[in-house]
Amino acid sequence: MMESKFSMSIEEASEYTGIGRNTIRKLIEWKKLPVLRIGRKIVIRRDALEKFISINEGSNLRIRDETKAVTN
Repeated sequence: MMESKFSMSIEEASEYTGIGRNTIRKLIEWKKLPVLRIGRKIVIRRDALEKFISINEGSNLRIRDETKAVTN
């Protein structure tokens, strides 16, 4: 039951949103999506993902300048 999770891995975030894993990694690299790093593990908050999708509706996520960053 992924909807009840507070945060998720890149793999889970990809499944939850339908955005490919490599695209999510690129968004993290571009600092568009905030993450928590625990050693080598990356965790993404569910509310940050939902906000990201909401503010980027209609944007092409593969174009860096067209993608809005989620800010805390």
